[in-house]
Amino acid sequence: MGDKVLKIGTVHQCNCCLGSKTLHPLVSVIDLSKADLSAHTGIKFDFYTILLSECKCEAYMYGHQYYDFSDGTLLCLSPGESINMKENSKNFPSKGWILAFHPDLICGTPLGLHIHNYTFFSYLPEEALHISLREKQIILEFMDKINQELERCIDRHSKKIVSKYIELLLDYCVRFYERQFITRNEANKTIIKQFDKIINNHFETKQVPSVDILSHKYCANLLHLSPEYFNDLLKYETGKSFKEYIEFKRFEIAKDWLVNTDKTINQITQELGFQNPQYFSRLFKKITGCSPNDFRMPN
Repeated sequence: MGDKVLKIGTVHQCNCCLGSKTLHPLVSVIDLSKADLSAHTGIKFDFYTILLSECKCEAYMYGHQYYDFSDGTLLCLSPGESINMKENSKNFPSKGWILAFHPDLICGTPLGLHIHNYTFFSYLPEEALHISLREKQIILEFMDKINQELERCIDRHSKKIVSKYIELLLDYCVRFYERQFITRNEANKTIIKQFDKIINNHFETKQVPSVDILSHKYCANLLHLSPEYFNDLLKYETGKSFKEYIEFKRFEIAKDWLVNTDKTINQITQELGFQNPQYFSRLFKKITGCSPNDFRMPN
């Protein structure tokens, strides 16, 4: 199969490919009903892309995963990301909108300084945001505000105003994702249980395990999640980052071993990957209020 991936380097090129007029060289709001990309199996964007699909069951493939859109789905892509679409289908949402903005637009703005905090730009399509009708209306209102600003003549205020609208839109996306974490509470608990099992197996099946092997990306891959989504899910469900949760679980396992096994302090220190017995004992007392030996002693 030949390379049918459409590589779009600039916002202007994106407008040309998707049948939209260029009002600003660095940002555009594009109506997907005017686009025809049937000849392509994929698209690569070299700028930030927020894709709002309003279609039912239109499929595209990202990596090796297929994903079906619902009535309202929001997918955020960082520069250099691709949408690899399934052949012999409609390929691309025939109803929806794209907000495309180049990194140069937000350079030097407050948004430019913390765009990396919007971790959903690195989520997989399976982790896309499924939005309610009310949420979709809010997103469309912001796209309309941005478009209205672009319809004006470009002046020295344009960049600042548009970047603030985009920042507000992204802040609403953070809110909507938190709502989605709530609605997926049971599924998230299952993921945490699977993660606990990975941690337990890691420490129980190795004589001298390296904690470094138990990496963020490694665990996310085992759970079939993007590292960014996994970290956000963990933070939302447990209040802990990946490193904090691993540390928490290590101490839970240490406490269990102290009570239910004959492992020495040296063995526990080594097998759980602590620096040395003195460090482990000091840290254990700081966290639990007593030494490992006192914790092990029956009441």
